[in-house]
Amino acid sequence: MGRGVNGITRRAFLRTAGAGLVMASAERPDWLLAKEDYDLAVITGEPAAATQKAIEALGGISRFVKKGQKVVLKPNMSFANPPDRASTTHPAVVVAVAQACLGAGAQRVLVLDYPLRKGDLCLERSGMLDAFQGLKGVHVLALEEKKFYREIKVPQGKVFDRVEVMREVLESDVLISIPQAKSHSATGVSLGLKGLMGLIWDRYSFHSKYDIDQAIADLATVIKPQLSILDATRALVSGGPGGPGEVVKPNLIIAGADPVAVDSYGVSVAPWYGQNFKGRQVKHILAAHQRGLGKIDLGDLRILKGKA
Repeated sequence: MGRGVNGITRRAFLRTAGAGLVMASAERPDWLLAKEDYDLAVITGEPAAATQKAIEALGGISRFVKKGQKVVLKPNMSFANPPDRASTTHPAVVVAVAQACLGAGAQRVLVLDYPLRKGDLCLERSGMLDAFQGLKGVHVLALEEKKFYREIKVPQGKVFDRVEVMREVLESDVLISIPQAKSHSATGVSLGLKGLMGLIWDRYSFHSKYDIDQAIADLATVIKPQLSILDATRALVSGGPGGPGEVVKPNLIIAGADPVAVDSYGVSVAPWYGQNFKGRQVKHILAAHQRGLGKIDLGDLRILKGKA
């Protein structure tokens, strides 16, 4: 088992993990809660149908996207692997979100990532390009040149005070994070918060220069998705982030406005490296929670569960 760049092996990381999971329940009966009152929607089903149902369960995409707005979707498109490898977001999930945004009157939808492998191959082999053929108003791009990024200040940063972020993200009206549920050799898991690194130019500094967990939390103070939709229809529970590794099928979509809550619930949906653990035991998720960026304890969340 390899040693992560922050000096912690996956084995050591998992030694801290607890086996028990506590699922949240609504404080009031479901029929008394407006859809906007739920922290999370957790929907079982096939990728497209479950995504559509999750958005509906939160009150509809119009809660997040208004007519005429510019929208950026940030899936994981970092690897030149097909969807069944679970190293990239399922294209059907991303298409369902894009169609919902267009239906709400979005002026334009950009699907963006800075892949870890050659961009054109990642977009092709992940199935993302084919999935969006013929869908007008949506552009799928891998932004691999520095000219597409702009430096911003990070006023609440603990390990850095500036970062270069995709211009299109900074200039958009709405950012929707659509990460893939998978393991990661340096951070234990890679979900929504970790996935924000795909929107910056110098992500390698997170591994080589900074405490990666605090750096992810720093980034989350300035890049704040209005909606996070975690693709846990498949989960790469070992060998991440690129695989190959063990793939399980929770068949879940987890959606919410709180990125910390989405990630914390995402930790609970599968055993990682053969063990179960909680969001508090993932350092970067805990760091984001401690910065006041979201709820982490499932018992504090109002969760609407359903089937597509």
